[in-house]
Amino acid sequence: MGKIDIATKQYMSHRDIIADAFNFYIYDGRQVIKPEELQKIDTAEIALPYGNDADMAVQKLRDNLMLWSMAKDDEAVYVVLGIENQDKIHYAIAVKNMLYDALQYAKQVEEAKRSYRDRSKKKQIKLNSEEFLSGFKKEDKLMPVITLVVYFGDKDWDGAKSIHEMLSVDNVELLSYVPDYKINLIEPAKISDENFDKFKTDLGAVMQFIKHQSDKDGSWIKGNSRFNHVEKEAVELINIITGAKFAGDDKEEVVDMCRAWENSMKDAKIEGKIETLYEECEMSIPDIAKKVSKPEEYVREVIKRMKAACL
Repeated sequence: MGKIDIATKQYMSHRDIIADAFNFYIYDGRQVIKPEELQKIDTAEIALPYGNDADMAVQKLRDNLMLWSMAKDDEAVYVVLGIENQDKIHYAIAVKNMLYDALQYAKQVEEAKRSYRDRSKKKQIKLNSEEFLSGFKKEDKLMPVITLVVYFGDKDWDGAKSIHEMLSVDNVELLSYVPDYKINLIEPAKISDENFDKFKTDLGAVMQFIKHQSDKDGSWIKGNSRFNHVEKEAVELINIITGAKFAGDDKEEVVDMCRAWENSMKDAKIEGKIETLYEECEMSIPDIAKKVSKPEEYVREVIKRMKAACL
């Protein structure tokens, strides 16, 4: 597992971040899913997809999996929420997610079957012949499974977003008999700047920075209050994904990215001037240091990086 994979999995493991992602995608930013209603569950999906006669079980590990418990008509209703993180485009993600969801449903059926088996040892549980075949009673219900892909790249997602898009035929009549499976996708490049405000956590800042990471003018970040107070964990994730080098005060829990961005732009201009004075004007390091009002050690470090980049 790569550095970005580990960082995104860790960041997206927080209840408030997962709730924020699903609220943005499903409810247009309305705070329907509450973090306190989420409970972490085992991310391992194990099933015998070909029935009880199969010789080998299938095991897959999701990135993050939560059980959402919501009240409806004075009763608890449960929904399984899965998060899959992608820093690169996965061209078979529809198949991958369909398998994950199918395994989760199969797991629920197996748990129902096991519960009847365990209870039958203490109390007689009668199953008719059809129910005995599956171990699943007629009145039993499954919990819905929703998988959301969070893409941490700045390119447009050019991969298939459904099973039908991956198939080798496009005959409408034929495809009407082939069940489709569509992915749910958060894609930074497709989010308008005003819609980032629908995120209520710093996930919005992460997504917006990823979208604009190649923009040099910085107009999108100047005066953007979202970036005035960004939690360190989110800033560290931005640094890992984009290669940025935002640094905050060790004593502070948040970073003013607007100020840090302005400082980085000033430093970039100074470094560009140093390179020009060194290469084109052939000035000495002490003279360059006086010209840009920086220590000689700073000038040496810039020149060292410049030479390393040319190798």
